[in-house]
Amino acid sequence: MVTDHVHDEACEVAHGDRPTPQTGPRTLIAVFESPVAEFMLRLGLDLGYRTVLVEPDPVRLSGRPRAHGDAVVNSLEAARSDANTDVVVTDHDRPELGGVLRDALKGPSRWIGVMGSPRHTGPHVAALQELGVPEEEIARVHRPIGLNIGSRTPAEIAIATLAGLIADRNGRAGGFVWRDPGT
Repeated sequence: MVTDHVHDEACEVAHGDRPTPQTGPRTLIAVFESPVAEFMLRLGLDLGYRTVLVEPDPVRLSGRPRAHGDAVVNSLEAARSDANTDVVVTDHDRPELGGVLRDALKGPSRWIGVMGSPRHTGPHVAALQELGVPEEEIARVHRPIGLNIGSRTPAEIAIATLAGLIADRNGRAGGFVWRDPGT
């Protein structure tokens, strides 16, 4: 049985019949070197992000392969965030957590999140409170992050996180809810 297939823009892009649409400028900052950060930066390049690893501790970079991103810097200031920047903190147990998040909240970033289990309160809350960050600013930090796909490996966590960022940028909830937001 032959059926008529209606092509839409997404279908035409997927089949190579139309050029990939431009996503506009966007930056992905992964804070703290980790296996998840490495996958996020590598995949972020393919998604059209300018990618930056922020690692304040140079000892953590010595002897390890360099993350597959555009740049490695030691501070958020050096990462040059703007209103098109998504900041993902990949380790919630680092002593620098509060200071890094405070700095991110002072900047113009579009989105800020911290990886961690939703089963307990994130340590970022207490760390930011100790630094005198107002509650309304602390509430801007997303946690948990990414789509709930049951991720277990660093690559799966990176994919879930990036998919969540794309859904957020596109005003979608993510997951397998296939309806337009207006319906």
